[in-house]
Amino acid sequence: MSARILIVDDDARLAEMLSTYLAGRGFSVEVRGDGQSGLRAIETGAGGGFDAVVLDVMLPDTDGFEVCRRVRARSDVPIVMLTARGDATDRVVGLELGADDYLPKPFDPRELLARLGAVLRRARRGAPGASGGGDAGALRFGRLVIDRQAREVRLDGQRRELTARQFDLLLLLAERAGRVQTREQIMDALRGEEWDSFDRSIDVHVSRIRIAIEDDPKHPRFLQTVRGAGYVFTPPQPDPE
Repeated sequence: MSARILIVDDDARLAEMLSTYLAGRGFSVEVRGDGQSGLRAIETGAGGGFDAVVLDVMLPDTDGFEVCRRVRARSDVPIVMLTARGDATDRVVGLELGADDYLPKPFDPRELLARLGAVLRRARRGAPGASGGGDAGALRFGRLVIDRQAREVRLDGQRRELTARQFDLLLLLAERAGRVQTREQIMDALRGEEWDSFDRSIDVHVSRIRIAIEDDPKHPRFLQTVRGAGYVFTPPQPDPE
């Protein structure tokens, strides 16, 4: 079954071009021209739900940031955001709100295709049953469990919501627990996931991970910053007997 893509963009010519391009490569595509109709399509699961959303920031009613926030509050559908403003701040805000990727306009449709392919692959690896489920591949750090197979994180038994990129980053650091990882090492290790070379994006993802797993994100216990170097995952120390 082909992946179903929702494009939410008020630029009708661009949306039509992208729809034709993606359809010609096997995708099933629907288009909405404003934020509210995009939200309705996502929230009602029109046609059985979407596998990914291409979401413009500048929309005539509800902007893309608000749409992203509302979608992410109830769904982990991959979101690739588009912007014509070219402002680095937009990228940071989008990532903070839970977008999986970001693409500035103008862009080559082939780049969008590549980025969609990457987020869809990550989502499929994270789908229930994709790797057998269960806890066989889980890393356990006291109250924190990072389940490789289910691609989910649990704190005190409760699932914590992370995007696919955030999970990949946390897993990388946890697998290298106790070893400082520079931004360059992180980007090199995850380059197959099409990480942006924009260093600040890593900082944003770390911030979101801390919100998800730390009791006090401002004073993290698991995910430490090593000033001037990078980040290190620090397993909790056992309580003295």
